Amino acid sequence: MAFALDIAKFVNKCNTNADLTVRRVVMDVGKSLMEYTPVGNPAKWKGWGEGGAAKNPEHWLVKAGFVGEGYTGGHARANWQLNIGSIPTGVIDGTDKEGRRTLATAYGRIPKKAAGKVFFWGNNVPYAQRLEDGYSRQAPHGMVGLTVREFQKFIRNALRELP
Repeated sequence: MAFALDIAKFVNKCNTNADLTVRRVVMDVGKSLMEYTPVGNPAKWKGWGEGGAAKNPEHWLVKAGFVGEGYTGGHARANWQLNIGSIPTGVIDGTDKEGRRTLATAYGRIPKKAAGKVFFWGNNVPYAQRLEDGYSRQAPHGMVGLTVREFQKFIRNALRELP
């Protein structure tokens, strides 16, 4: 009977560790995406300078209707969405310059029993692909590609922190 209890404890620890690892990796991926996502600052935009949209009405963000009077950055960060089992859809209104609210919402969606589930991070703002393709001087190498390169590091870090 003692052997069966030892096996049960081992299985339980393995399951718990798998859940902890998956949760941590999903969180680290989200944090990385958030950190790499630029927050719009017209003063830093190529060919923009002082004067905003009035100075450069030909800028692609103005033409696409994303930037106008009273523009504030952080919309792309606010639109990182986490879904379980399906790709996120839709665009979220508002901004989140620091990304804290967006991450807190996503982290709250990760179940305690996370192992075995398929998690999708997605961003559906119409200009997300341009940001990924390096159109931002703040993120010349994109966001997703850089996060993918760090994935193994996220796994190693999560495993190191297991109890």
